[in-house]
Amino acid sequence: MPNIDYYFATISPFTYLAGPEFERIAKKHGATVTYKPLDIMALFGRTGGLPPKDRHPNRQEYRLQDMRRRAIVSGLPFTQQPAFWPTNMAPSSYAIIAAQNAGGDVGSLVNALTRSVWADDKNIAEDDVIRACLEETGFDPALADSGLLEGAETYARNLEEAVAKGVFGAPFFISDKDERFWGQDRLDDLDRHLSGEF
Repeated sequence: MPNIDYYFATISPFTYLAGPEFERIAKKHGATVTYKPLDIMALFGRTGGLPPKDRHPNRQEYRLQDMRRRAIVSGLPFTQQPAFWPTNMAPSSYAIIAAQNAGGDVGSLVNALTRSVWADDKNIAEDDVIRACLEETGFDPALADSGLLEGAETYARNLEEAVAKGVFGAPFFISDKDERFWGQDRLDDLDRHLSGEF
């Protein structure tokens, strides 16, 4: 059974747009997924990137166009400039880490949280939003407040591990054969890899 280490950020638009299709591909191939939320802004600083607000205007304009097009292709509802972006990623990431430790459909939780940002204009740094996403996806809402120390340690460790493994953006997928795929526009390549094409 293949495994995919999935590095992502809960405020990343492309993590949101990748979500349902990635879960479909993983299920199709019977792949297990290790969810590794991280601080994308810190990752940019560690790997030569810039936060979107600090990029050249040409890049900022292209990003907005590309997000619009990717949203149309994905068929997902999308707000190009959400009300609560950027926001503190740590609380939602800790909840994902706690949910993964508890067991359950973590992919649905990731999708619910990212949808909250990019479609529902909610602030995923707020406890009630996180609790609602946990409950919606079959988890105990109390996970929002449990294992916070372990969540913080794992969250920090995910960043260090990501840098060491060559991750520089989100979403980023690494197979157990160390094949790396960056971005929701590389999901077809991930699918082909898991099919044995490369």
